[in-house]
Amino acid sequence: MKITFLLCLLMIQAAPAVLAQSKPQAKTVNGMVEGVTEASGIRAFKGVPFAQPPVGDLRWKEPQPVKNWQGVRKTDHFGPRAMQRPIFGDMGFRSDGMSEDCLYLNVWTPAKSANEKLPVLVYFYGGGFVAGDGSEARYDGESMAQKGIVAITVNYRLNVFGLFAHPELTKESPNHASGNYGYMDQAAALHWVQQNIAAFGGDPKKVTIAGESAGSISVSALMVSPQSKNLFAGAIGESGSLLGGLPPIPLTKAEETGVAFAKTAGVNTLAELRAMPADKLLEATAKPGVPWFSSTIDGYFFPKQPIEIFEAGEQSHVPLLVGWNSQEMGHQALLGKEAPTAENYASAVKKLYGEKADEVLKLYPASNEEEVLQTATDLASDRFLAYSTWKWADMQAKTGGKPVYRYYYSRPRPEMNAAMGNATAGLAGGVVKGDGQPAPKRQPDRGAVHSAEIEYAMGNLASNKVYAWTPDDYKVSKTMQEYFANFIKTGNPNGSGLPNWPAANSGNSVQYMQIDVNTRLETEKNRGRYLFLDQFYNKK
Repeated sequence: MKITFLLCLLMIQAAPAVLAQSKPQAKTVNGMVEGVTEASGIRAFKGVPFAQPPVGDLRWKEPQPVKNWQGVRKTDHFGPRAMQRPIFGDMGFRSDGMSEDCLYLNVWTPAKSANEKLPVLVYFYGGGFVAGDGSEARYDGESMAQKGIVAITVNYRLNVFGLFAHPELTKESPNHASGNYGYMDQAAALHWVQQNIAAFGGDPKKVTIAGESAGSISVSALMVSPQSKNLFAGAIGESGSLLGGLPPIPLTKAEETGVAFAKTAGVNTLAELRAMPADKLLEATAKPGVPWFSSTIDGYFFPKQPIEIFEAGEQSHVPLLVGWNSQEMGHQALLGKEAPTAENYASAVKKLYGEKADEVLKLYPASNEEEVLQTATDLASDRFLAYSTWKWADMQAKTGGKPVYRYYYSRPRPEMNAAMGNATAGLAGGVVKGDGQPAPKRQPDRGAVHSAEIEYAMGNLASNKVYAWTPDDYKVSKTMQEYFANFIKTGNPNGSGLPNWPAANSGNSVQYMQIDVNTRLETEKNRGRYLFLDQFYNKK
């Protein structure tokens, strides 16, 4: 009895120590971090700093290395999101508020030790470089981690905090550059991954970068910048690239925009701008006439125009999986409030393309209302992001030296759950509430809207309670996530039980995978459209 009692007593005394040890820890170069273990068994480290807070004198400076800490740092909740206005009302944040102190990343790992050398996914969020956050549930890495991948989401500076250029900034910079701070944050996160991911069971030689919309544009940027050279082994782009979408502008032009903004904000010097509270600076971006800030050809992050780098074959030579959705933009982007008649469509095209309008109408023909609705959607989608994504795939296939796998995603989201009540579905996976008034009406979707594929690709349908997901949706998600996971692991999306997906640059005709309930291989049909648009975006 005494022996049994003593054993029980020892077990009770030992229990707290066992519980304490059950919290996962990892040793980074800056110190020990402690995360949480999810119900699935995946270990999650949230709010891990990868650079110093870019505040005070570090506002508008290249991200600086994290300072070391003593003891164990708790990384059990998401850090703050970057400063942003509520541009997209349906984004779902789980972040610890909003702050200029935002340079944190999140790691989900299935590894039980630091020597497993698993493939790594680093995902950059979308939001037009003015919104978004690594805490959004649609990007959550737990599902990918369950497939044997270390998944990471990364925060980066946005809007005026991430893209502001000014002559005084250029003068003080050791690189004689200004702007591109958000992009530099992304590169800094990739350097952090190279230094630290082995501690989480990841292989720094098997890093794939990915993103959607602004995140996809970011992936194309990281492929051309010398600041991110040799930091990743593969790339995934979902809807958008710098080759036609938000390309960098000359530094002098960006500096002029910066000077004009300072006057709008009521200050004259860089010191005064740095002294402004972050919320006041953000408020100033909402004033009438203030443009969206653009990235710059600064001679440092971007040594020259990205298209020139691709043409010279100087971009990262890595496998690329890239594609876009069937409804990146609606027909209203062309027609506005005009009725979808053939006459109104032709008139809109003539306003946009002048003497080239007849050529456009041959490439995008429409003679009745149904055709106008579809064709105007196609043209608006191509102008928005589809063309730039096509150009990226085309250039990488020509000069990248590695396989390019193209997809076309066409599964529309299902109906909203009835429990959503007075709300309208938004693009970011959430809803826009009516707030006492009837919610704004949306036209019925004619395909997969911009950003609709994210939850499918990342295996996160179940976390989105807005939509009434069906077995077909889960079927599409399983297929798409398997393709992505295979690519992250091997640089090739193909695997057992999946339709065979050849590289787009592997034969005489360009092929792509159409991802839908009936996922299937198709041959490129609309090259003429993109070659025409090429004339407008890349004039010599």
